[in-house]
Amino acid sequence: MATLYFLSALVLTIVVSVPINVLGSAYCGPVEANDQDLIQFPLNLEFLEAEFFLNGALGHGLDAFEPGFAAGGPPPIGAQKANLDPVTRRIIEEFGYQEVGHLRAIITTAGGVPRPLYDLSPEAFAQLFDKAVGYKLDPPFNPYSNTVNYLLASYAIPYVGLVGYVGTIPYLANSTSRRLVASLLGVESGQDAVIRTLLYEKADEKVLPYNITVAEFTNAISCLRNELAMCGIRDEGLIVPLHLGAENRTESNILSADTNSLSYARTQPQILRIIYGTGSEYKPGGFLPRGGNGKIARSFLDKV
Repeated sequence: MATLYFLSALVLTIVVSVPINVLGSAYCGPVEANDQDLIQFPLNLEFLEAEFFLNGALGHGLDAFEPGFAAGGPPPIGAQKANLDPVTRRIIEEFGYQEVGHLRAIITTAGGVPRPLYDLSPEAFAQLFDKAVGYKLDPPFNPYSNTVNYLLASYAIPYVGLVGYVGTIPYLANSTSRRLVASLLGVESGQDAVIRTLLYEKADEKVLPYNITVAEFTNAISCLRNELAMCGIRDEGLIVPLHLGAENRTESNILSADTNSLSYARTQPQILRIIYGTGSEYKPGGFLPRGGNGKIARSFLDKV
């Protein structure tokens, strides 16, 4: 089923056509899980970020640095070195190393899970961007072709982990768990802020060869994620209507936040609906064609 998501109050109108898989529930509350399971769940995103950033900057992924962290899980499909300018490449390389540290911290504290199979191919990103804008881009979007494309693809990833950490902290039972997740959240937030700032500098530029600006792409991606998660607005692009800007005084939106400029939060099912790209925590796809790993992610797949 296609859903038209129309935002006429934006600087430029964006129409998003999103297929929603009805197997997923519209439940927006927390899952019942212990600290270990809650902390292991983000490994699904941390592996994804590590592989995307390391491969994008260096042309090789986690197995070149800490192969044991994968716990026998397969390497990603289609990840490759991106054509980045020197400054962006240095930033993305640093982000990649930070993700290795995040994996180490989680595995040391809560134990690991096998790295899931990821699809980081140009085709996977092309499908995501086609869904976001509501039609097939010609030529297909390729995240690895240049700096702007790679930053737009990066926009689609760390923010999902950020809001997931915000949504997890209130349900952690002990201080060690909360301290770890708060520390992870701090760095994930910094990564997202850097990516959004780099893109904001180019907000009004057209992304060649498409007749779509950088800001329009970010708005489309954010709308898609809200539509897939099915739990209201928890995600905003770089340019927003004035009533969504900080204190209703700005249309710039370098940091996505709520009415009181507090970070949005998402639950584990919402995150799965987004990274699967299906709108269903029960139906894998997108970046995780075989689904995520860990008790929480597998619990939904086991019910199918």
